[in-house]
Amino acid sequence: MSFNDPIAELLTKIRNAKDAQHRFVDLGTSKMKIKILELLKNHGFIENFLVNEQQHKMRVFLRYTKERGSCIMDLKRISKNGCRRYLGYLEIPRVLNGMGIAIMSTSQGVMDGESAKNLKLGGEILCTVW
Repeated sequence: MSFNDPIAELLTKIRNAKDAQHRFVDLGTSKMKIKILELLKNHGFIENFLVNEQQHKMRVFLRYTKERGSCIMDLKRISKNGCRRYLGYLEIPRVLNGMGIAIMSTSQGVMDGESAKNLKLGGEILCTVW
């Protein structure tokens, strides 16, 4: 099934796999999705992800606690195709008092909100994860 919004597809598939307590989820690949997954991995929300270039697919391994609770509480798409949201660096939100991250698309690439704020870069806020 093909979606018009690949980032919303990524977030929805991860959210559904987390709710069903699956170990991994398979997705189509794109450069933007890979950058978002790198941020999620660096911040400890997912275990790992593997990219298969020949088949244009990737597998995301979700991270759980010892009690089998997900490390991701929620994923929310902020800027949508119909309504883009652009923020200056002073307006970048602090998600759940620093426990979550805001993922931004800036002129210097995709990065988390804190890095964008430190570099004084504004841009499109893609999603929040906590």
